[in-house]
Amino acid sequence: GKLYTGAGHNDYNVHENRYRHMKLTSKGRYAVTAMLDLAFHSRSGPVTLSQISERQGISLSYLEQLFTRLRKSGLVRSTRGPGGGYSLERQPGDVAVAEIISAVDEVVDTTRCSGSHNCQGGNRCLTHELWDELSRQIYGFLSDITLSDLMDDENIQLVAHRQDKMDGESAPSVAPPSAGKS
Repeated sequence: GKLYTGAGHNDYNVHENRYRHMKLTSKGRYAVTAMLDLAFHSRSGPVTLSQISERQGISLSYLEQLFTRLRKSGLVRSTRGPGGGYSLERQPGDVAVAEIISAVDEVVDTTRCSGSHNCQGGNRCLTHELWDELSRQIYGFLSDITLSDLMDDENIQLVAHRQDKMDGESAPSVAPPSAGKS
């Protein structure tokens, strides 16, 4: 008996082994942040990791590790030489947050046993199914959100615009959200 029987629940079975073995850590969060920065800024050409590092406060060496994995997963492409950097391999609307997290070897798992069913003396604990289902729900939630969805969020646009101004870009890449919406 599964706790959740809503539409689309069987879709998670395809990804079942993908999300079970690790917890979502800062690696996944930083990868999503860096990819969102890239989505906002690569419209006018490749973006360097040092630009992302400055805007997002993520160390350059850490970004290099993340982008190696993102490139191997086909989410970004690199351009060498002057004016080089990284660009999205696909449109922002075609990149789900869950895919970014998976690309950097992160998976969403809220169970104590990392999905091994041995939480209590080699057996499942009393609440294993609850936490396992929460992991599925989180994965489903993150699978339904794309970079484009995040880019369309007004609060995220405000943060990106502020970061551009702090970064000293003469013409910020991210326009402030239009005021006066009712």
